[in-house]
Amino acid sequence: MKFGVISTAKIGVNAVIPAIKEAGHEVTALASRSESRAATVAEQLDIPRTYGTYEGLLEDDEIEAVYNPLPNALHAEWTKRAADHGHHILCEKPLAVNAAEARETSTYCDERGVTLMEAFMYRYHPRTRRAVEIARKLDIRSLKASLRFSLDDPEDVRLDPNLAGGSLMDVGCYTVNAARLFLGEPRRVYATATDTMDCGVETELTAILEYEDGVTAVISSGFTTAGTERYRIEATNGWIEAPDAFVPSKDDETELTYRIDDRHVVEEFDSTNQYPLEVEEFVDCIETGRSPETDATDAIRTMKIIDALYESVHEQQPVPL
Repeated sequence: MKFGVISTAKIGVNAVIPAIKEAGHEVTALASRSESRAATVAEQLDIPRTYGTYEGLLEDDEIEAVYNPLPNALHAEWTKRAADHGHHILCEKPLAVNAAEARETSTYCDERGVTLMEAFMYRYHPRTRRAVEIARKLDIRSLKASLRFSLDDPEDVRLDPNLAGGSLMDVGCYTVNAARLFLGEPRRVYATATDTMDCGVETELTAILEYEDGVTAVISSGFTTAGTERYRIEATNGWIEAPDAFVPSKDDETELTYRIDDRHVVEEFDSTNQYPLEVEEFVDCIETGRSPETDATDAIRTMKIIDALYESVHEQQPVPL
């Protein structure tokens, strides 16, 4: 599969472009608003063609698929433009700025017959798949998920309200996605958030997702604390815990610790780079015509919860779904 990449964002340069090659595919073109920047990065990564505009890349007839790691507010627009050219799209999360835009983007790509996949790479790690398998054996009562890190650059696009910045959109979406993965869709949410950097977006957020029968999820995201990422599932007959839950080191063994009834287990997984697994899923879906696990429908459901969380912050009260 021949890929084009729009933007020289770090996630693409450091993770996804190398992963495309590791998965046995080609990155044949790279675009940036700065042609010189594109040329510099392309030389480093051995990419043959560069463009000084995103549209220029999309017009490249050799490209079959596009990876879109643009700022959040540009995901839907450039995903649809890629679809206009018949390209399949692997789009960074979140797919859109809200559920309505995600639905529109999904319909747009369906009508043009292209595959659209949201890049929640942790879903394709063997540990995540194993955790889902184990969770089916548990009578789950609660989940806690957190993803936080320290963001020091005040000019970072993730702090720009005009680009749909904020900790919930950037990293909190992982915790929402994990809650959905293990618990399904909540019936009500309540969230609190603060803008500790006076930048116009929430830099810290904590939320409660309420489910039927009193099951709850507590999720948090942030830009102003030491790095932490984990989820823990509590059940009447056991628990599951995953440290470094969303971006485990690809160079070290990864652990999943759990207890079912009286059996306590620590499972170890070989060092795994989850990004090539994501690429392999994407390409296989294109070739077979099946829908990705993290397809647009999944993205819409995640965005529906994110919309409700923002509404709760604004209204300072619980919001039903």
